[in-house]
Amino acid sequence: MTTLKLSDYDMSAERGFLCRHTPADVKLTGGLAKAREVAMDLPALLQAGNVRTHLMDGLPDLSCESFAGLSDAEARMAMVHYAFMVQAYMWGEPGTPTVLPKNLAVPMVALSKHLGQPPIMSYSVYVLDNWGKLDKAGPIGLDNLYLVQKFLSGQDESWFILVHVAIEARAGACLALMGDIVDAANQEDIEKTRSLLEETAQVWVDLRPLFNRMPERCDPHIYFQNIRPYLHGWKDNPELPNGLIYEGVEEFGNKPQYFRGQTGSQSSIVPAMDALMGVGHAADPLKAYLDQLHIYRPPAHRRFIDDLRAKSKLRAFVTKSGNKALAEAYNANVQAVSDFRSLHLEYAAKYISNQSSKQKRNDPNIGTGGTPFMKYLKKHRDETQANLVSV
Repeated sequence: MTTLKLSDYDMSAERGFLCRHTPADVKLTGGLAKAREVAMDLPALLQAGNVRTHLMDGLPDLSCESFAGLSDAEARMAMVHYAFMVQAYMWGEPGTPTVLPKNLAVPMVALSKHLGQPPIMSYSVYVLDNWGKLDKAGPIGLDNLYLVQKFLSGQDESWFILVHVAIEARAGACLALMGDIVDAANQEDIEKTRSLLEETAQVWVDLRPLFNRMPERCDPHIYFQNIRPYLHGWKDNPELPNGLIYEGVEEFGNKPQYFRGQTGSQSSIVPAMDALMGVGHAADPLKAYLDQLHIYRPPAHRRFIDDLRAKSKLRAFVTKSGNKALAEAYNANVQAVSDFRSLHLEYAAKYISNQSSKQKRNDPNIGTGGTPFMKYLKKHRDETQANLVSV
């Protein structure tokens, strides 16, 4: 039996870290159905310029008990809608609130407890739990996907998220092999380990064309100017130096809270690959920041990465074996991840740094998660490259 079975971590080979239900098919009832109606009107409310008033007046005042009996799928879908409304409330009009009103704060905290994640929009909310299939019998591919919840009405926002959805789905084939790779390496089976590594390397090769489709329908200027501002959090954010108060949440004691904003760095694909390959990174502010982001992942995904890192002896086995073909297969994966990081670096420059002169509200060199990023992305890419083993 495989040491790491994806179904034990709420994952699958077909979907990877994407939720195993189809979010668009989830039904909500009662007060949550009303909240969903308001959330789905966000594009119109944001365009009208008075989203805060509509959210204050239009949302039901739900208590914590309203969320007690929700299924996992219902809680995830409700979290998508509420997280978008919270971000719209915070960043959808001029002036930054210092208090999140009770009808948003209480549901956010209740849902976050249910899901085991902080009460703010995370990557899992923004991407993993926020899609539907046009043809329900068809694949999770870019030509068969649509976005459930959005801030805006244009294609740029939808495309930006759906490219990530497609990447996550394709990565599932690689994730599904990781347990077998761990087992084969632990059994010192050179041929099986090599064969499996060749398969995972091919998956990583397939991810690049998906990522390369980003500019087809997502313009860098539109992303930076119109989409990115909604993603910021309230930790290390100069607009909220004293954090955000969650009104009506007793456990917070009316004290400000500090949570990081949604960022692609909360995706679990690369951390899982680093854990399998035994790739480490030297201490720097970005590594410390990435370590902090671990808590923003769904608990089962955190556990998968932790278990993978604890159980994988792959790098030591490859080095010890002295087998050239095995080392080449291992290096093909390291190189593929390095290439993927290089592409990420290119897009970070194209979609963020090169657009900096056009955005005045947020520091362009600070990621939506609240930390400098450009100068460390290259460093981490180079460190990945440095993990190639001698052949």
